[in-house]
Amino acid sequence: PAPDIMWYKKGGELPAGKTKLENFNKALRISNVSEEDSGEYFCLASNKMGSIRHTISVRVKAAPYWLDEPQNLILAPGEDGRLVCRANGNPKPSIQWLVNGEPIEGE
Repeated sequence: PAPDIMWYKKGGELPAGKTKLENFNKALRISNVSEEDSGEYFCLASNKMGSIRHTISVRVKAAPYWLDEPQNLILAPGEDGRLVCRANGNPKPSIQWLVNGEPIEGE
């Protein structure tokens, strides 16, 4: 007989409120994908003759985005200043500092 199909996410639950089963459970649709949706998903097909499982790896890529957006800094002569640039993404972005278009070395 035609198998029953179930979907699972390894180490957790399917993304809450973002998944929809389609085509008699043969397809799992995830809407509004975020980085937390990355992981191993598997479908389990079973009938009275047995079962089979297939694992699907899902990786979500993300363009760089600000964790803390840099702020302008106004200083008087002789004062110390600190510039902060915190960004994330997948893969993790590299951060480079430039002064008037010229790269500078950090400590």
